[in-house]
Amino acid sequence: MSTTTACGPAQDSAYRAVLGSPHVARLLGGTLIGRLPTGMAPIAILLLVRAEHGPLALAGALGALYGLASALGQPLLGRLVDRHGQTQVLVAATATASTAFLLLPCTGPVRHPVLAALTVLVAGLATPPLEAGLRALWPVLLPAAERQRTALSLDSSTQGLVFVAGPLLATGFAAGAGATTALVATATLGLLGTGLVVTARPSRAWTPAEFTEAVHWTGPLRVPGLRVLFAALIGTGVALGAVNVLALSAAERHHAGWLAGVMPAALSIGSMLGGLAYGRHAWPGAPAKHLVAASIGFAAGWLPLLLPDPAPAVAVLGAVLPGTFLAPLLTAAFLTVDRLAPHGESTEAFAWLIACIGVGQAAGTALASLTTAPLLVAAVPLAGAAFALWLLHRFNDRLSS
Repeated sequence: MSTTTACGPAQDSAYRAVLGSPHVARLLGGTLIGRLPTGMAPIAILLLVRAEHGPLALAGALGALYGLASALGQPLLGRLVDRHGQTQVLVAATATASTAFLLLPCTGPVRHPVLAALTVLVAGLATPPLEAGLRALWPVLLPAAERQRTALSLDSSTQGLVFVAGPLLATGFAAGAGATTALVATATLGLLGTGLVVTARPSRAWTPAEFTEAVHWTGPLRVPGLRVLFAALIGTGVALGAVNVLALSAAERHHAGWLAGVMPAALSIGSMLGGLAYGRHAWPGAPAKHLVAASIGFAAGWLPLLLPDPAPAVAVLGAVLPGTFLAPLLTAAFLTVDRLAPHGESTEAFAWLIACIGVGQAAGTALASLTTAPLLVAAVPLAGAAFALWLLHRFNDRLSS
């Protein structure tokens, strides 16, 4: 990687060049639209259960089940993409997930919670691996390494929009036309986004690699460096999953309901700004070094939230700070996966990365929910980020090899 630092108009033109490259804007936009269900579904499910006067515990359990199933299904679907191509897998997965969203209101979640849970499980497991598929396409769309890094920075920065726009869309549709309409919109947007991706020529033309011998059943997990990276990203996910609980706790203490939504949004905005800034420079050193540097900032960014009962403004700024290091951390992680993934297994490798973050998020939400003490709730994201930093620093040689 070049050690020359370029900024300002030069890198702005790099972003324009990436977005102006054939198919890039369509595939990036389609992926974002197709992933909106992951941000909409948990809220839409909760609103559906509450609309039927069901208990909050059931609503939360179904939402958590969807998130966990969505994360766990990604590696399997990623492996299928690596074996059979993007079109068949993405179309089948999206059709299955969308059908499940449409059927969920018909199950009567409050009267038939087991049937509703099975439907939610199918919707989650069938979440199409659009994000992993896009990451596998970047080397095809942009052969130049610097362009790929710029694209990954842009990619990582914009993914946070899914978790800002998704809940807003779900609540908006539910408020205007009911919870069932919110689920119909969730299914429709999933179909629309996936349709934009699979009808683009690079996605249709993407062909699986030919394997000269049987691939080990563990897939990319057989690579030591990837195991370290994926385990570390579980810790990153723990930090992200605890944010919603941390925000709700702060909102209740300060009688400021807006904090529950603004703090997670502030984290996403910080991530977007940090990712765009990271992509504006050609930083020296290998991606493995960038991982450690970004992890230091991500962990340190949670420290202000350990202050005794920080004011709402401080809490919002405290969420922005770690967010600024999140997208650079993820970009460096994607670059590391791209370098370490075995031949022909890149989609599954990226899917494992996404799955580990998702599992960490579920764990972080659960851990932060175990206590009502503000200091202990605030310590959960710091602990997750510190665990990730320790692993990445301790085993950095495996990531560099």
